Amino acid sequence: MTNEQPLVEPIQDSPDDGGWQPDILGPHYQQRTIPLGPDPDGEGDVVATLVRYVPNGAVAHTAGAVLYVHGFTDYFFQEHLAEHFAARGFQFYALDLRKCGRSRRKGHTPHYVTDLALYDQELNESLRIIRAETGAPVVLNGHSTGGLVMSLWLDRVNRTRGATAAGITGLVLNSPWFDLQGPSFYRGLGTVLIKTIGRVRGKTLLPGTKISTYGDSLHRSSAGEWDYNLDWKPLHGFPVRFDWLSAIRTGHLQLQEGLEVGVPTLILRSRISKFARKYGPSVAVADAVLDVKQIQRWSGCLGDRTNIVPIDGAVHDIFLSGPEPRAKAFAEVNSWLDWLADYRRSPEAGA
Repeated sequence: MTNEQPLVEPIQDSPDDGGWQPDILGPHYQQRTIPLGPDPDGEGDVVATLVRYVPNGAVAHTAGAVLYVHGFTDYFFQEHLAEHFAARGFQFYALDLRKCGRSRRKGHTPHYVTDLALYDQELNESLRIIRAETGAPVVLNGHSTGGLVMSLWLDRVNRTRGATAAGITGLVLNSPWFDLQGPSFYRGLGTVLIKTIGRVRGKTLLPGTKISTYGDSLHRSSAGEWDYNLDWKPLHGFPVRFDWLSAIRTGHLQLQEGLEVGVPTLILRSRISKFARKYGPSVAVADAVLDVKQIQRWSGCLGDRTNIVPIDGAVHDIFLSGPEPRAKAFAEVNSWLDWLADYRRSPEAGA
């Protein structure tokens, strides 16, 4: 999809309902536009979009809430994820970040930012809305790039006002993007090149990134199980630009120097990675996007208690895996949520 094709028009906030309007996912979902003002990266005004799951037509009085954030070339469409957390007694929310999915407007470069800290604005406002609506403690849930974004933001929240004081009690990461692929020499030299080109010709496209292997493994039009908007999540992914990737590398290095997110973390990853230029059966049971060894290596940099669980047969988005690994992943989430509830009641949690 190019920038010139039709995009979703902004939904105007209503003073009577707090700005919540029907969402594309159907009668049990609502969306709320979060105005963010002029884009620091010079692409006009930007917005984010908060989505909530309300099967009974209103926010449930629950003991907890969840805020989900998608990855690159992605948006929220995983209804089964919302339904699972709701069945566990959580009020579920998801955020389409600026220039992503529901939040993309004419003239926006998809997913384009030059500093990951810019996302703090919509994350802070989403947290404020969720806490105001529910009064409940919040578990964060981030996938891939969203896992990196959430980890960096939560570290800043924790250092300025405390994660638990802000109402956040846990972090669930689904294949978080903590490093580039390849050997350390390549990553080091590649980072220098990325940052140099990013400073001089920032929006230059990174060559060789238009591959549909992972998309083919997911979407019903190819070999996959899932149906979603290919304008918002194209099979081959959106183009990668050097200054966006430079911002990612800055985030990677910040994480690798050590964060302190202030709450326990559950990290789910596939057991193996499989990189291929074309789809094959082996791609359907592995992470075709990230190196799972790097996820394992850097997860200890989050601080606090970290539990890392490999899921056999899982793809990059663990919750879009086949039925068996998906069920295993949800079982691990349930077990961890039970542990988290007990931990929060323990004297150790307040230490």
